[in-house]
Amino acid sequence: MSAPTHLKHKPIVSTVQYENNDGKHAGNTDAKALSIGEAQYESGEISAKIWRNTGTKWSRQSEEMPLHRALDLSILIIASLKRKDSEKKTSLNEIYLDSQSKITDYYMQNKQWLDPRIDELEKLIEEFRRKP
Repeated sequence: MSAPTHLKHKPIVSTVQYENNDGKHAGNTDAKALSIGEAQYESGEISAKIWRNTGTKWSRQSEEMPLHRALDLSILIIASLKRKDSEKKTSLNEIYLDSQSKITDYYMQNKQWLDPRIDELEKLIEEFRRKP
């Protein structure tokens, strides 16, 4: 399934059959597509969206966020995985409200799904930075 084009968020780029690529939820997820497109909340803005489908219609539970927030979440994920108590915080000025070991434990249990995505993100960022 690909992202719908008849709703307020207008995809510019979209995944196809994300439900088959949704990590450990592949094949059993309501997240049917990811897209980057014209935001529904403000004209002229670009946003990222997770498209959810109940099986009969597109869900109002589908999340849309500005691109900087999607990138901030990636920063927060990586920072929390590499964090040591003495390490400097990111520009997000995060605080840790609970034991870091919960995130580390989750990562260790789900490395097979997370590592390929982290590796691909790293590769894409390196390629992006090399381009003039």
